[in-house]
Amino acid sequence: MELAGKVKVIFDKQTFGSGFEKREIVVTTAEQYPQDIKFEVYKEKCDMLNNFNVNDDVTVHFNLRGNEYNGKYFVNLNAWKIDKGSAAAAPNANVVPDNAAPLPSSESPFDSGSDFEGDDLPF
Repeated sequence: MELAGKVKVIFDKQTFGSGFEKREIVVTTAEQYPQDIKFEVYKEKCDMLNNFNVNDDVTVHFNLRGNEYNGKYFVNLNAWKIDKGSAAAAPNANVVPDNAAPLPSSESPFDSGSDFEGDDLPF
């Protein structure tokens, strides 16, 4: 998966007692309603964030990870590659997997002679 945007925050490296290291980066998407998305990088990948600054346009390549711990469920976005300068080229980029299914046709289920007329919806 990948996501394009602008770097908002780059956090310092965290080292845990086991020797495990992680670092986090927040990227703001470039869309009508921008989202701040936090990614994590682990181990030797932590140093790749040294090449980036706040406000850099980037494309983040990542894996979606989920796990359970003590009956609670967690989701992490594990960044494995970050490219500079791609967010401006794709202002409406969203999180889209490489093997995404095609978008549905523009036909509405309400256009097929159903009993729904006009704006009868409650919202």
